Amino acid sequence: MSSDLKLYFRTVGVRGLLAALGSKVGGRNTMIQVTRKEFRHPLWLRLRSSDVPTYEQVFVNRDYAFEVRRSPACIVDAGANIGLASIYFANRFPSARIIAIEPEQGNYELLRTNLAPYPRATALQAALWHRDEEVRLVDPGLGNWGFMTEGNKDGQPGSHQTRHTVRAVTVDWILKTFALDRIDILKVDIEGAEKEVFADTTTWIDKVDAIIIELHERYKKGCNRSFYSGTPGFAHEWTRGENVYLSRGNLCPKED
Repeated sequence: MSSDLKLYFRTVGVRGLLAALGSKVGGRNTMIQVTRKEFRHPLWLRLRSSDVPTYEQVFVNRDYAFEVRRSPACIVDAGANIGLASIYFANRFPSARIIAIEPEQGNYELLRTNLAPYPRATALQAALWHRDEEVRLVDPGLGNWGFMTEGNKDGQPGSHQTRHTVRAVTVDWILKTFALDRIDILKVDIEGAEKEVFADTTTWIDKVDAIIIELHERYKKGCNRSFYSGTPGFAHEWTRGENVYLSRGNLCPKED
């Protein structure tokens, strides 16, 4: 069995494997509905896409598993993709308000579908950025989980193909627009835009209690330096999967 087929089998089971085989033979992309006993509602995945390895990271490898001392009231999921991390959080913390931000049109449409059964989750089509403006969403060829943003004020467009433009928002804008005093968990997976977002955090970093971030230094040099320079005051740090966790004390590593 090829590595791709093994991935489908261990993540979405025999039904998903058969659907993936049929999709490959038919030369078409297929949607599959996945039900998990611990979740209140089913979710949708696109087979033959990065949705499946993302599903594996979230639900099989449990990259967002952690302990809390108190249940979070507000979670911001920046770079939400199709909403898998948001679904995990919504089921684990049903009283939490979740704001899921995704810039790419196709991902956003499926994000809205997946979050529709969760009344405390809001889907927003936007890119997290360091300025409130319109930005270009570009495709570097990394799949549905790898779209990157380029600012319209940052000179000439880069070498990647522009997929479409999208509104960009800042953390300050999110706090003001949604009338938030604090963000309990800021989850960030924005394909290198963390370099810009964390370049100047002086107005909002003290209002964030914990950060879960995938850093993309391999795609954009300076991401790591920008992130760590922009996140003073966090007492605890650890890694799980591809994510770096910073916490002021409410989040703790989960012992497997």
